[in-house]
Amino acid sequence: MAFALTLSELARLADGDIVRGRLDWSYTGMAALDAAAPTDISFLGNEKYRGLFLATCAGAVLVPRGESDGPETTALIAVDNPSLAFAAVVKHFAATSRPFEPGIHPRASVDPTANLDPAKVRVHAGAVVMAGAVIGDGSDIGPNAVIGVDAVIGCDCLLHANVSVRERCVLGDRVILQPGAVVGADGYGYEFVNGRHLKIDQVGIVEIGSDVELGANSTIDRARFGKTVIGEGTKIDNLVQIGHNVVIGNHCLVIAQTGMAGSSRLGNYVTVAAQSGVAGHVMVGDKAVLGARTGVTSNLKGGLTYLGNPAQPFADEQKQRALVRRLPKMVEDLKRLKRDRDQ
Repeated sequence: MAFALTLSELARLADGDIVRGRLDWSYTGMAALDAAAPTDISFLGNEKYRGLFLATCAGAVLVPRGESDGPETTALIAVDNPSLAFAAVVKHFAATSRPFEPGIHPRASVDPTANLDPAKVRVHAGAVVMAGAVIGDGSDIGPNAVIGVDAVIGCDCLLHANVSVRERCVLGDRVILQPGAVVGADGYGYEFVNGRHLKIDQVGIVEIGSDVELGANSTIDRARFGKTVIGEGTKIDNLVQIGHNVVIGNHCLVIAQTGMAGSSRLGNYVTVAAQSGVAGHVMVGDKAVLGARTGVTSNLKGGLTYLGNPAQPFADEQKQRALVRRLPKMVEDLKRLKRDRDQ
């Protein structure tokens, strides 16, 4: 197989050292420790899986440096970070299942004024590329995706099925949009006048930096005016809502079912865990961590971990939760004291 790896090739790909195994042994796939076959590569990234490692049938395993256990028939390659090294293996084999073949499918609709090179991009069946849109070389536009008027897609982007990038929005290079993601929907803006909610025009754009990934069915609203911005390297999970004029810094992690209201701000390297909410017009500083279901209602300093609703530093929230757990006993103690007093 053209994409098979010998043990020596695997060592080079993973930037590791062979602990044991023959250089000409060959592998054609990858799998978890408990599902791997002798032709598969796996990895030991967490000590809690040691039992699976000792019993694995994998042909080769990427292990932390200093590791020498494992089945005798399994080749071992020592690496600094087994999980990261395994990601390189996954990328290698993924090329066999998703080859890039440039061209515009006959059932795609590409406006004559769109700017793209059919010999260097791929546009799948049902996709629509509207007037004035720009698509960079190496980008892959999935089935039924819609690229709006004057939208700009950078180089080597991957837009999966049913993605929408609306008019004038801008994506950097190597951006990944998972199925159903929407970039540039109207912001949620209304004014209540004479008993009716009147729509406020949303005329801004969304600007997404390079190496950003947006999860399935997540949405980033266009700005009322100006830009909604997602900084480079940021990874946004599935089912996340980003409101109009939000600015998210570089290399942030925003996890599933999080919502960010209009004009809120995240600094760089911020982590927002699942089902958190950030109110409008507040700022979260660099390298802050918001635990699951945290509610942010005021500005937060960077470099700290927060929990609770409203958000407060981790230690303070833990103390309060401990006190709440003690409340039933405290109530019983109070009742007993009152009974003793009344006797």
